[in-house]
Amino acid sequence: MNEVDILVIGAGPAGLAAAGYAARAGYTVMAIDQLAPGGQLLLIDEIENYPGVPLTKGFKLAEEFERQAVDFGVRIEYSGAKSIKKDGDVFVVTTEDGDVRAKAVIAATGATHRHLGAKGEEEYAGRGVSYCATCDGPFFRGKKIVVVGGGDTALTDALYLAKLSDDVTIVHRRDEFRGQKVLSDRVRNNANISLKLGRNVVEIVSDDGRKVSSVLLDNGEKLDTDAVFIFVGIRPNSSLFEGFCELDPSGFIVTDEKMRTDVPGLFAAGDVRTTSFRQVATAAGDGAMAAHMADSYISGMGK
Repeated sequence: MNEVDILVIGAGPAGLAAAGYAARAGYTVMAIDQLAPGGQLLLIDEIENYPGVPLTKGFKLAEEFERQAVDFGVRIEYSGAKSIKKDGDVFVVTTEDGDVRAKAVIAATGATHRHLGAKGEEEYAGRGVSYCATCDGPFFRGKKIVVVGGGDTALTDALYLAKLSDDVTIVHRRDEFRGQKVLSDRVRNNANISLKLGRNVVEIVSDDGRKVSSVLLDNGEKLDTDAVFIFVGIRPNSSLFEGFCELDPSGFIVTDEKMRTDVPGLFAAGDVRTTSFRQVATAAGDGAMAAHMADSYISGMGK
């Protein structure tokens, strides 16, 4: 059985930032993840809005997160967490490789963007297919853009993209938007946005096999485009914590502004928690705060 001061579940930007801060404060720290460290960064082709870092590849920034955490003394293990419980003041997390006991736990398991399931979607992810307007929108300034979805996120991000391009088309499977009326009205009154309602994207096409060139709709219509932004929902990776801590109706972990959950000693950071803005920079900030509060919590136990 492994025993550490702080266990971080998830090794994306939030998890690695939390682990690094905690290790630098002198704690023994283990971070576990089923996949390679980096989380959503590994799915981003290029990133240009992480403060202080020039345009770089997502996997390269992930490598820097990992390298720094390891240099601070973080132990990273490739293992999935299967269950979590509390034994007195100590957390016991059962992983694929055995139990880990920790004085504090930081949940940084992230979230997963829901996909359309359209042909070509997976193939051209990062090459014109995106799930984050603020991350990738500036790469398509002045280009043709298709937005898929009809909820608040789709409408808000369509309005953001319409500031970058005068050729934005929203494709939504219903005849009415699901988002707030005020957002719907703004979209309908925006001269840079056109609508294709009651339609589904069935295929994302590339003429050269390298980047997106068009989309096909279920009525046979073809829309030329340089980018497809898909906003059909996001699913938190929070099943481990069901019944253990408070989740909101969508399954995100509820925290206060200091990343504290309703379970003493359990903190959450990044995309898995209830928050209004999900970016690499905000995830890293969450991680730093979670580590700081874990330090305060353990110090109060007599470290």
